[in-house]
Amino acid sequence: MSHDITSVLPPFLVRTVLGFGLGILLGFAARRGRFCTVGAIEDVIYSSDRRRAGAWVLAVAVAIIGVHALELWGGLDLSRSIYTGSRIEWGGAIIGGLLFGVGMALVGTCGFGTLLRLGGGDLKALVTFLVMAVTAMVTMRGLIGMARVRITDPLTVDLPHSMSQRLPGLIAALTGWSGLTVAIMAMALGALVGIAVFASGGLSRAALKQSLSAYAPGLAIGVIVVLGWWATGIAGFDVFDARRVESFSFVAPLGDTLLYFMLSSGVRPDFPVGAVLGVVLGACLAARSAGQFRWEAPDGAGEMRRHLLGAVLMGVGGIAALGCTIGQGVTGISTLSVGSMLSIASILVGARVSLYWLIER
Repeated sequence: MSHDITSVLPPFLVRTVLGFGLGILLGFAARRGRFCTVGAIEDVIYSSDRRRAGAWVLAVAVAIIGVHALELWGGLDLSRSIYTGSRIEWGGAIIGGLLFGVGMALVGTCGFGTLLRLGGGDLKALVTFLVMAVTAMVTMRGLIGMARVRITDPLTVDLPHSMSQRLPGLIAALTGWSGLTVAIMAMALGALVGIAVFASGGLSRAALKQSLSAYAPGLAIGVIVVLGWWATGIAGFDVFDARRVESFSFVAPLGDTLLYFMLSSGVRPDFPVGAVLGVVLGACLAARSAGQFRWEAPDGAGEMRRHLLGAVLMGVGGIAALGCTIGQGVTGISTLSVGSMLSIASILVGARVSLYWLIER
C-alpha cells in the first residue's frame, strides 16, 4: 500500500499530508481531553487527582505496544530514528530536560500545549510559539548551537560495538535472548502498564466505564503517535531518502514550520510541518465545537515576561534534550530508548522544581 501511495505522490508530500491529517486528530483529542503534562503534574501534587497523569502513562503504554508491533510485523526500521543510536547524550538529556521542565512550568504548558492553546485563540501562545521556534533554530544551527555542542558533546557515553541504546537491544545483548523475544516482552510490559492504569480506579463495571472515559484521550494519543511512526517509516518511507524516521515532537518542528513559512520557495515541507499545522487546526476545531474558542491577551507585563523566558528555556532545552514531553515522553519512550527516559525524567524534575518556586514558595 505504501508503495502505491509513493508511486503517485512524492514521499515528502505523503508524509506532510499524513502529518497534517494525524495532527488534526491529535490536536482535537488532546484539546477535548485536556491532555497536558504540566496540568497532570499539578493535579497530582495539588489535588491528588491522577486521571490526567494516568492518561499520559496510558499513551506511553499504547505507543510502546504499537511501535514494537510495527517493528516486528510492519517493517518499521527504528535504527533510522534519533532515539536509538549507540551514543547516549546524557548531558544534553539532563541539562536540556531540566531547562525545558523549568520553561514549561513558567509558561504553564509545553510546546505541544502551546499549539493547543493557540488553536483556542490564546495570543500568549502565539508569542510563545514564535519565540520558542526562533530559539530552537538558533540552538540547533546558530550561535547558541556552538555553546550547546561544546557543553554537551563531552557528556556522552558511546556504547561498544555500535549497540543500540534501546532497552530491548541492550537486554538482548546482555542475555543472548532473541530480538523477537525481547520485543514481545516489551509489548507485554506496555500491556501490563495499560491494564494497571485502567484497573487503578477499581474493577467494577461502573469503575471501568469511568476509567475509559477519563483515560480515552491517552488511548487516542498513543494510537496517533504509533500512526505517526507508520506515516514516516512505512507509508511515506523512501529507501533512497536520508531523512530520519520519526513521529510527533514539538520543539524543532516549530522552527521547521516557521522556516517553511519564511522560505517556502526553497524549503520542502515534511511530516513535522504538517503535524504542527494539523495540531493547531485540530485544537481550533475542538475549541469551537465545545464553545471554548476565545481570543485571549496577556494579563500584564509580568505574565508576558514569564512566557518569554519560558519559551526561550523550552527552545534551548528541547533541542539539547532532543525532544519535549511528547517527542521524548511519548514518541521517544515508545522505542524504550535510554536517552528518552533520561530526558523525560529531567523534564519532570525541572517542572516540579519550577512549580515549587512559582507556587509553593
